[in-house]
Amino acid sequence: MLEKKHYQVWLNLIYSANMDIETQADGSVKKEADAVLITGCSSGIGLCCAEGLRTRGYRVFATARKQEDVERLKEQGYEAFRLDIADSASIRDGLDAVLDATGGKLYGLFNNAGFGQPGAVEDLRREVLREQFETNVFGTLELTNLVLPVMRGFGKGRIIINSSILGFAAMPYRGAYNASKYALEGFADTLRLELVGSGVYVSLVEPGPIKSRFRENAFALYQKNINLETSFHRNRYQAMEARLLKQGPATPFTEGPEAVLKRVIHALEAKRPQARYYVTFPTYLFGYLKRILPTSWLDELLRGVE
Repeated sequence: MLEKKHYQVWLNLIYSANMDIETQADGSVKKEADAVLITGCSSGIGLCCAEGLRTRGYRVFATARKQEDVERLKEQGYEAFRLDIADSASIRDGLDAVLDATGGKLYGLFNNAGFGQPGAVEDLRREVLREQFETNVFGTLELTNLVLPVMRGFGKGRIIINSSILGFAAMPYRGAYNASKYALEGFADTLRLELVGSGVYVSLVEPGPIKSRFRENAFALYQKNINLETSFHRNRYQAMEARLLKQGPATPFTEGPEAVLKRVIHALEAKRPQARYYVTFPTYLFGYLKRILPTSWLDELLRGVE
């Protein structure tokens, strides 16, 4: 891959082809007390967006899977509830608590909760794949489907789904996560077509590398679910381990979670939110390359990604 300085021309070209998010957001539809539910607020993107939206005047409902994280969020002044996106009962209980607090209203849903299971596709057992999809896909869709009648009843709403660059550019040794994000993108694209005229808009946010605990959590799952000793891919896994354990940004162009917050704000406030929001330079780059390169050429580039 090229050094960072060699990407500047690409960066200017690709960014110029996309809408100016700050300018487009001038036609704001936000109201002071609009309620927004965010999943996965224990750290990283979810916590950053909860803080940013609360500062902006939204009534934020921050949810997390672990009760200790919920208590910590409450100590920070959030209206917080437990919501485990992999558990149907927890989804219903969490949403009921939010709707009880708002009198049955909800303007925005940011589906942020999720995780990434590393490993070669041939090393992924059925139950491991099921766990990946229960959280990243099935739970996200279940919560969205429960929220839709509420938003439709008020004739407005914003559903934002945190996808990934891996939702359109598959990279090696991330097969479970790739597949879950591709599935989310398919559901979001379909929902967008089915909700035309309802006042409810669906947007995907597609981050590249973001500073968070994602790699730390992924390494724990790798240790739990992948048998290094028996795998044909064990030599490549050693390089993957180095990336997951590296302190600080593991790849160039890593941005803070504030970059995602900026897109979430636009998706909530623009009169006509975008269907997709790229975040970080690699997402812009591979989004552009996927449109212009033959698959074999793109594969050659993606094979070199650690």
